[in-house]
Amino acid sequence: MSRSALPRRWRRLPAATAAGVALLLLAGPATAGTAAPPDREADAPVVLERSADEQADVVEVTVDGTAQLDALVATGVDLDHHVTPTGAGIVVHAVVTPTEVAALKRMGYRVGAVLHDAADSAQRISERDATIAAHRAENRAYTATLERSAAASDVKIIRADYYTSGTNQVLSVEAKWAQGQTSTSTLTVARDSGPGTEIGSGGTQSISRFVDAGVYLYHRGAAAVTARPQRIQITSPTGDVAVAEVKEWLPIPADSPEGPGYQKDFVTSYLTPTELYDRIKRLADAYPQLAEVVKLPYQTNGYRRKAQVVLGGTAATRVAVDSLAWGHEGGNDITVELADPGTADRPLAVTVTGKAIRVSLATDAAGTVTSTAAQVAAALTAEAGALVTAYTYRGDAGAGVVAPVAPTPLSDNLKAPAGVSRDPHPVYAIRIGKYRDGSRTGVLAYAQEHAREWVPPLVTIETAERLLRNHATDENTKQLLRTLDIWIVPSINPDGGHYSFYDYASQRRNMTNHCAPGGATDALARNSWGVDNNRNYTEYSLFDGYSGASASCTGDTYAGPGELSEPENRNVDWLAQRPNMKFSMNLHSSGNYFMWSPGAYATPGRISAPRPTLAEESFFWGASSRILTAIKRHRNMAVTPARTGPISDVLYSAAGNSGDMLWYRYGIYAWNFEVGTSFQPTWDEAHQETMEFSNGLVELLRVARDYDKDKKRPTSTLAVTPSPTEGTVSVRFDVSEPAAVFYTLDGSRPTFGSTLYASAGIREGAETLTVPVGTRVHWFSVDAAGNIERNYRPDDDDSKTFNRGWATPPTG
Repeated sequence: MSRSALPRRWRRLPAATAAGVALLLLAGPATAGTAAPPDREADAPVVLERSADEQADVVEVTVDGTAQLDALVATGVDLDHHVTPTGAGIVVHAVVTPTEVAALKRMGYRVGAVLHDAADSAQRISERDATIAAHRAENRAYTATLERSAAASDVKIIRADYYTSGTNQVLSVEAKWAQGQTSTSTLTVARDSGPGTEIGSGGTQSISRFVDAGVYLYHRGAAAVTARPQRIQITSPTGDVAVAEVKEWLPIPADSPEGPGYQKDFVTSYLTPTELYDRIKRLADAYPQLAEVVKLPYQTNGYRRKAQVVLGGTAATRVAVDSLAWGHEGGNDITVELADPGTADRPLAVTVTGKAIRVSLATDAAGTVTSTAAQVAAALTAEAGALVTAYTYRGDAGAGVVAPVAPTPLSDNLKAPAGVSRDPHPVYAIRIGKYRDGSRTGVLAYAQEHAREWVPPLVTIETAERLLRNHATDENTKQLLRTLDIWIVPSINPDGGHYSFYDYASQRRNMTNHCAPGGATDALARNSWGVDNNRNYTEYSLFDGYSGASASCTGDTYAGPGELSEPENRNVDWLAQRPNMKFSMNLHSSGNYFMWSPGAYATPGRISAPRPTLAEESFFWGASSRILTAIKRHRNMAVTPARTGPISDVLYSAAGNSGDMLWYRYGIYAWNFEVGTSFQPTWDEAHQETMEFSNGLVELLRVARDYDKDKKRPTSTLAVTPSPTEGTVSVRFDVSEPAAVFYTLDGSRPTFGSTLYASAGIREGAETLTVPVGTRVHWFSVDAAGNIERNYRPDDDDSKTFNRGWATPPTG
């Protein structure tokens, strides 16, 4: 039987139907007796709001139990990925502004310590800037040294290491060239073939430039050699020469999956989405036989906004003004003035001179200004409608009389440098593999659905670098690239990513404003717009009645106006539709979680989306053990069992998340990393997290390779034990590997339509069947790769190689 003929996994069901077939999630010890917090009706969730100039902090919030946690999620609050049961309740981390903190307290939630504040994010930016500046200074110093010494070579060899990998001999070289910042040229390394031999007798190899965050660091590369060289020589494109002795590479632990000289550690600072895309383009250019950059079909809204201003101090007197043009396309050049004409009985009038708009306010017989906000807004739209639209503040009647305002510029309030595009932004993936034609098992890794998560994109870059730079010298890496079709998207959400780096560090969502006119569309709401890309997918979503997403356009978990409304999400869907795609990893931060489906439940009752079968759950757990072991190898950091498992078991409901779409809609084994313990840790910590979770991502590729190569059929046995009920016995099936078991108890031939052996419950392993003594049991097993026990053919009536047994109690 082919893998494609295996029965489809659970299809999406409406919440009401799913409740009838799904398992009820087991509540933790803090669940009993909990209720919605004070001042909140269960069917009327409160939506938190923030003002534009507030910065957000990560704070602890303690809830009494899971019911109160679900009520908190229903507010649309921005929760970090920490859910920790304690003696005092469940502690979660919320990303909130002072205004939102005050609202949570009014609603009865217990708000505790501030864990990270805006100053921490500012410090990360300062660290990044300092790192980049240090690299540039080092380059300038190197160039200055050369200028002072006419005898000095403009190329410097940093290291030359020889090692063996199996039967292969390898030479790894790093060198710095004075013109490496501006020139894309490779450097050629000539080597001897041992002591006393001529340079060049051992052949040559090329090394390519390594650039991080736009700064040249050095050239590096490795190649197979036929003899251990003693010396190497590099002649730069300008003719300067450098010579160095070759050293032996240090041995590695015997149990390491990384061969001798395995190259890693390729990131030196945080990277913006523009830098991430530039990085994968350079990689693909350096390895055209192994990689290509693919522009995904849907462009984002773009890092852009209309220019805006809000004039006036109270809701009744405020006039909001928006440009028709994008800010960078002329909107930022517009000014608006509300002027007191200084004389009595003047009518309201608007004049436009170029892009300067002057509103002469109406006055009464005493010369007092009488124009209301509603009147000014209407006049602006009518008389300056070629440049702007104006409206009262968030649906207010605008009956208050406005005060004069000096000429005030409109602004899109965007702070990124000009090098960050303001146009609709393409999203790029790097596709890696020797055979990129869809004939190999597909694996997808994608990051930065949530904009503020700066470490996960680095994990994808580090992994791409490892795969391509080790291909020529590491046999394990070579096997991965021969066996797999690997897609890596370092930033799904470039607009939000840029906004997080340059404007609002706590940005979670994209930059698309779906708020209706008259709502929170004005400049003072600019940090409250956008769709949570990880709530906008198709399976078990808000629109199906599941919990964990907001219907409010200003909620931090806003699901959007409909499933797949956002181009970022349609890109993921496009990737998932590839017939060969079998595995995926969605990289998030933070919390050091490792999770898979189901990721959503319906409330009340916490009715989960359908759980994987026992075989599928076993495969998730088995593969996860391998991946987590690889993560731990870096610095012994362990993802705890309490933070490993289905999303809705170990965290909270996330309706419409991407992992559920990939699993339920496309049958892709989809995992979710939650990297580290904060969104923007110090660089030293971010670097360590990048290294360890790249270990895990590479191990996922090994899992996929083993799946692809798995031709071994599972075996299974029937275990019968006494039952406390007279005349019955207890029956279990034991399998040699994660596998599904289909069985009959009436003597009929088992097929894929027969009963599927199930799990006993959440995290509890296989069920135990109670059947009458002497029941005839027929069954077969099939593993995750589609191998069927004993070559049985369930869809062929003539095939009889299924297992047979009797439910007979053991004797003796």
